[in-house]
Amino acid sequence: MDLEFITMDFKLVSSYNPAGDQPQAIQALESNIKNGKKHQVLLGVTGSGKTFTVANIIKKFNLPTLVISHNKTLASQLYQEFKEYFPQNAVEYFVSYYDYYQPESYLPQTDTYIEKEADINKEIEKLRLRATASLMSRKDVIVVASVSCIYGLGSPVEYLKQSAQIDKTTSYDEVLKSLTAIYYERSQMEFARGNIRVVGENIDVWPVYEDEPVRIAFNLDKISSIYKFNAVTGEKRLEYPRLVVFPAKHYLTDSDQVAPALENIKKDLDIQVANLKKNNKPLEAYRIEQRTKNDLEMIKEVGYVNGIENYSRYFDGRQAGEPPFTLLDFFGKEYLLIIDESHITIPQLNGMYNGDRSRKNTLVDYGFRLPSCTDNRPLKFDEFETRMPTTIYTTATPSVWEINKSQNTVVEQLVRPTGILDPEIIVVPTKNQIADLVDRIKKTVVEKKRTLVTTLTKKMAEELSLYLEQNTSYKVAYLHSDIKTLERTDILDSLRRGDYDVLVGVNLLREGLDLPEVSLVAILDADKEGFLRSRTSLIQTMGRAARNINGTVVMYADVVTNSMKEAMEEVDRRRKIQLDYNKKNNITPVSITKPYRDRLVAKGIIDSPKIDFALKDYEFRSLNPSKQKSIIATLEKLMLNYAKNLEFEKAAEVRDRIKSYDRPN
Repeated sequence: MDLEFITMDFKLVSSYNPAGDQPQAIQALESNIKNGKKHQVLLGVTGSGKTFTVANIIKKFNLPTLVISHNKTLASQLYQEFKEYFPQNAVEYFVSYYDYYQPESYLPQTDTYIEKEADINKEIEKLRLRATASLMSRKDVIVVASVSCIYGLGSPVEYLKQSAQIDKTTSYDEVLKSLTAIYYERSQMEFARGNIRVVGENIDVWPVYEDEPVRIAFNLDKISSIYKFNAVTGEKRLEYPRLVVFPAKHYLTDSDQVAPALENIKKDLDIQVANLKKNNKPLEAYRIEQRTKNDLEMIKEVGYVNGIENYSRYFDGRQAGEPPFTLLDFFGKEYLLIIDESHITIPQLNGMYNGDRSRKNTLVDYGFRLPSCTDNRPLKFDEFETRMPTTIYTTATPSVWEINKSQNTVVEQLVRPTGILDPEIIVVPTKNQIADLVDRIKKTVVEKKRTLVTTLTKKMAEELSLYLEQNTSYKVAYLHSDIKTLERTDILDSLRRGDYDVLVGVNLLREGLDLPEVSLVAILDADKEGFLRSRTSLIQTMGRAARNINGTVVMYADVVTNSMKEAMEEVDRRRKIQLDYNKKNNITPVSITKPYRDRLVAKGIIDSPKIDFALKDYEFRSLNPSKQKSIIATLEKLMLNYAKNLEFEKAAEVRDRIKSYDRPN
């Protein structure tokens, strides 16, 4: 990848032109931006083509664009859609790279300290690094991100400053020195992303954000050529006049700042020890003094320590309380911000800071961390607001906050170009609901269509999946937050391809999922008022059946709640608008067709866990290796579930149980 700064325009590639409500929506959004409207809402129903409308706005204004989604599944779908619309431009994916994350925490009630543990997904880490590399090297960039984009990341100035600049005047020693300084490791045995390899006179480097390595070929200590090559065959791909290699990590420190940073840490340590002793906390004072001195020695010797992010503000040169650098800082001053499904994304952004601060305050109070650890944090919501550029909120159900923020600047997009009406809605009593559901699934399978079933809890989703698997011939999967990030998209893709007939889930089967093969959506416990059965949630769930001409929604309920009534009335209103449009324009509805996309990862689908974890050590050792592996996998899923629900003590207990077993080879 030649990292000369690229100023290429966005080129939108599509087999169709704006239709339905899209032309007026595009014109209105464009006009509002040109007239200085910084915030506006795109109220678009499911299947009306909001993503295509946004793509047209990106093309018209030709600015780097950040798209924030509220969950990783929807983010991956948007990422793939924008890649299809802009194949010649840089479309990137930026979400949390943890498959498993148990933050450092302390539980005073039981005097339990839990160390930070994390399992980083290397593929997502590569995509994150590629996003920042693209932002530093070109303007035609779209980054689709989750809400984790407002968490501390590292200084973009240092990231650019410490990149390795290589051209034909760079010497052999300078190449090696510059690459090792930005965390590239020498390796002769295994050559992979993040490695340097010396082959004869040549130096191979595999940028952490690229799929193929680059060879820097030398002739008597002078660079003769720089080119990308196939890692397996060695085939030469593309030659570059010069090369910029960005660091292998986001968190970087200027070497000149290390000594002052360590000195400031010592000063703050002395202050905190004195404060704890003054408040009659000698144990906590001793603990923080020993832990911090050990960290300082480790940083001094090897330049790193587990938990170094807790000292980030010293190395960033920030003052106490000053906001961290985030992905937003990599965009510069002028860019577009799209907040997808804003009715749920905005509350998530608003709540991130407080949850993080509460846990860290406990660590500080009990002498596990210096107060500076609280500055390694997400942005406060008011800090995020001040950083918002021209913003479009896209949703079918805007909340009061977006309406007020945009000063009632709402652009409606209620007509689907395909002519598809909103789905028919049926309310069925809960008595014998599973038998009724099975019968409806059977009819859907005969029509070669798919079914979504939404439940209130993860346990219910798993148990219903298991019941359908054991008592019917249908191919069933479940989808919830315990499924690894990239595998969620593969499950949805498998549903579309017909590998599954039915997908059971909780709240991941609501906003934005693009599944035109789905003709039946079943909502269990529809009359249980609450977040998952509110007016907004019901409308969003119903929308999953709005991409098929035979779309039907079945709500199992014994009473019609206010939320159900309001949701049905809104769907009927939108159905009438579409029907009038179809009659006026003589349109016959046709189901949406979407090409199957390449899988993000080539991995199998996670099976439903069969919980069996109360084994004694000797009982475990007596089992065959296959059964042992199955139990270990189940325990790991249980541990992830506890950590996800912030039950860190239980997660630690399961982790210790896993470690106590001798793992099979």
